[in-house]
Amino acid sequence: MLVFRSFGWVLWLFVIAPACSSQSHPAPAPRTVTPAAAGAPEPRVHRTRLPADPVVQDPVGLRVVYPAPTDVVRVRDSSFLLGSVAGGNTRLTINGHPVRVWPNGAWLAWIPFPPDTLMQFRFDARTATDSSVLLYQVRRDRGSLPREIRVGGAWIDSVSLSPQGQVWLPRNEYLTLSTRAAEGSEVRVHLPDGRRVRLVPQRQTEEVLPALRAFDRDTTKLRARQEVRYVGVIRGREFGPDAGPVLHGTSASLIRVLARAALRCVTGRSCPAPYAELVSPDSSWAVVEAALGRDTVSVRWPLQVALLDSMPIVTEFNDDTAGQGKTDSLTPGRATPGGTYAWFFPTGTRASVTARVNDDLRIRLSPGSEAWVPVADAVSLPSGLPEPHAVVGSVTLTPAADRSILRIPLTQRVPFLMTESERRLSITFYSAVGDVDWMRYGADSLVRQMSWAQTQRHELTLTVELSAPLWGYRTRWSRNDLLLEIRRPPSLAAANPLRGRTIAIDPGHPPLGSTGPTGLREAQANLAVALRLQRLLQAGGARVLMTRTSDSAVDLWPRVALAESSGADMLVSIHNNALPDGINPFTNNGTSVFYNQPRSLPLASSIQRSLVRRLGLPDLGISRADFAVIRATWIPSVLVEGMFMILPEQEAALRSPAGTQRYARGVYDGIRGFLQERVRSQSPAGVGRPGSMASPRAHPSLSHQAPAAGAPGRGVAPRVQ
Repeated sequence: MLVFRSFGWVLWLFVIAPACSSQSHPAPAPRTVTPAAAGAPEPRVHRTRLPADPVVQDPVGLRVVYPAPTDVVRVRDSSFLLGSVAGGNTRLTINGHPVRVWPNGAWLAWIPFPPDTLMQFRFDARTATDSSVLLYQVRRDRGSLPREIRVGGAWIDSVSLSPQGQVWLPRNEYLTLSTRAAEGSEVRVHLPDGRRVRLVPQRQTEEVLPALRAFDRDTTKLRARQEVRYVGVIRGREFGPDAGPVLHGTSASLIRVLARAALRCVTGRSCPAPYAELVSPDSSWAVVEAALGRDTVSVRWPLQVALLDSMPIVTEFNDDTAGQGKTDSLTPGRATPGGTYAWFFPTGTRASVTARVNDDLRIRLSPGSEAWVPVADAVSLPSGLPEPHAVVGSVTLTPAADRSILRIPLTQRVPFLMTESERRLSITFYSAVGDVDWMRYGADSLVRQMSWAQTQRHELTLTVELSAPLWGYRTRWSRNDLLLEIRRPPSLAAANPLRGRTIAIDPGHPPLGSTGPTGLREAQANLAVALRLQRLLQAGGARVLMTRTSDSAVDLWPRVALAESSGADMLVSIHNNALPDGINPFTNNGTSVFYNQPRSLPLASSIQRSLVRRLGLPDLGISRADFAVIRATWIPSVLVEGMFMILPEQEAALRSPAGTQRYARGVYDGIRGFLQERVRSQSPAGVGRPGSMASPRAHPSLSHQAPAAGAPGRGVAPRVQ
């Protein structure tokens, strides 16, 4: 990015006066130079370097924080930019649009974005004595704009081609093809074997960007226009270059690609070569063609379709195939590729593969149910294995000081779904039938009742009713036995429920995180708030566990693992918000708290109420989200977004001791209020645990113990029909 300045009148007159006449002149226009074209030699000028940007030496101090030169924005029409100047007396315009500058020099702009993939913005910053002009380029994600390939009046939007990439399907399953093209066109897909598939027009509502649905409170933006898409179906046909095996392994197509690349390098041709030129000759791809009147346009469809063998393909899940020990030993499952998480399968779970779309693998749960999992977590097993199917046997409950352990024997490690309510846990086993002859309770007052039912031909549900509100649980395989560990709620002191409790405080980031207009990084602000919260909680009698106390990077799962292994009673992650591109920050900002597991909702609600009361910012309410740091099931966990980093006045508050103290006090009040509410619903005698240590690995030997049949004090429940 290039910045040029004109110094004050005195300096300007000193340099220019000999060449000037005696007539008066307006303020000099700063010299403007356009950034060099991509690939051209870089001029010998200062370029933006964040956070140590040379521009700050300019008396005007013009600086752009976001988007950075390396960022690629996803926006359709308007979006925001932010940064700072030397002081609040600076007048700033961007592409001619006036931009407010705050007293500390911070600025935040919401302006139209040009309809280009490489957009240029002209910044004009002026004070009474100085001025600067910055020509700044921002790159737009190509996928956020249509890319219409035209021949006369005919066109095809190549971005809209769906699906793209690699697809593996059973031979008898239909694949839907879809694209945008000029209305009134005849659209056909030409397959490599000469067959043609006609796509018919279908009017539907244009897709609303997910960011708009999640963050923008202006519902008028949800009124998307109607568009025409051309759709069709195909089955039993392979086309495109060989996609290789559905699970991991070196494919014949990859070997051919590597061979072609080596040949090009040895023979002196272009090396390295684009992958598209190496993967396969053009004749193996499908081509979509749109004809409108006398005009015809055609585009290669970047899609590889492979057909699966009818022989079952069985996989086993393992989210740590690299063996680094930095994962939660759970493979998430989704109802649709790229969707929200609905299942969490412990390492060792097995399922049969029925399809794959790019990096998402479809598995069969039962004849009427399926899920999508990351292909990276799927370990290939020897071919010829039958599809997993299990028989569930008699269950045994073993009480421990800090948990109840339910051992559920199965003949195979089939997938299952955990669902919870305030005082209930249910496990639905897929591809399973029940032979639960006995249900041994033991002397445990936490579990009030157990029952099971064959809800469908291949699905069995086991239900555990609790005598106190659910605090946490976890599942894992021990050979073919599933261990369900149910955490006992802590025994809380009515006078001071914080006394003796262990609270894990997680200052969110680094790595990553947002940055405010004047350069305050979110990781710094989060830590400042967390350290103040730590002092408040310790003064209230709690033991505080910090996931970090310095400006050092910590991965997500180690933060959760530290909290769980140290016996924390809850985890609160401190953050400050930003917005996705295309969302107006002036009308969409405030305070919010996120949770994932239902039992964390009361904690989220309590913190939200007290934080809004303390900060006085707009109440965005609580939300459920799939953030990794709050997905753990062992303890209540929430993620707090107190302020918006990108708003100048809120960034300034986060720089001040008073602002961070107010934030910390709001979270403290919410934690205390949540525990006081739990005191009012205190569990019956013997259910709560007096100590603060409740690590999932604190009693590993218990996972291998089972009460002897008929032992004293062991309750036995008959078979439930």
